Amino acid sequence: MALFDDLYFTKIAAAYVRGSLAETQTGPLFETPLEELAEEDFTALIELGLAAGLRLHRFKRTMGLVRVQRVLGTLRGLYPQNLLDVGTGRGAFLWPLLDAFPALEVTCVDLDEKRVRDIRAVRNGGFDNLQAEQFDVTELPFADDSFEVVTMLEVLEHLPEPQKALERLVSIAQDFVILSVPSHEDDNPEHIHLFNEKTLTEFLQQAGAVRVQTEYVLNHILVVARV
Repeated sequence: MALFDDLYFTKIAAAYVRGSLAETQTGPLFETPLEELAEEDFTALIELGLAAGLRLHRFKRTMGLVRVQRVLGTLRGLYPQNLLDVGTGRGAFLWPLLDAFPALEVTCVDLDEKRVRDIRAVRNGGFDNLQAEQFDVTELPFADDSFEVVTMLEVLEHLPEPQKALERLVSIAQDFVILSVPSHEDDNPEHIHLFNEKTLTEFLQQAGAVRVQTEYVLNHILVVARV
């Protein structure tokens, strides 16, 4: 077992290092296709990244958020070929997703330029099935039915117009929209809405979903909507 296997998503972290340092580094670790590198190469890349001061903590393995594990379990049943993740942020869902579904075509959207740049570094480091774009959720430029599954975890509560956002997600999704939101009030000033099962179901039905399933998962509501 490689040195960092228990600590990092090693392949993803190694790709991030390659993409971030490509302009200043050369040699086999940066020029060999990612799929052809060995575990010890991933370790060497992570060590290079740490020495260069890259912030690799975002790629650490933890016990895992329960809601993220529940979404991954749902996706294993759906087995999509492509997925749009809206509001990807620091990658709390993205990195476990790529680890669990290494061949899945994933497109990420976020408003934060730096987060989009970090995701693109992972792509440039060898994850050709990963795309990242900087867009507002209500102004997504994708055509209707562009993605089999659309995910948006811990985002809806931040949006001034949640109904408009859901309408856009439902139109883009071919099959399913998967959401999670907090189920209780908290002290985050950026959370401007508090939803319950009834309001989420009504919003999604108004947006065009034909079936909505909800469940509580450790102070969050997880929603799977068939569109």
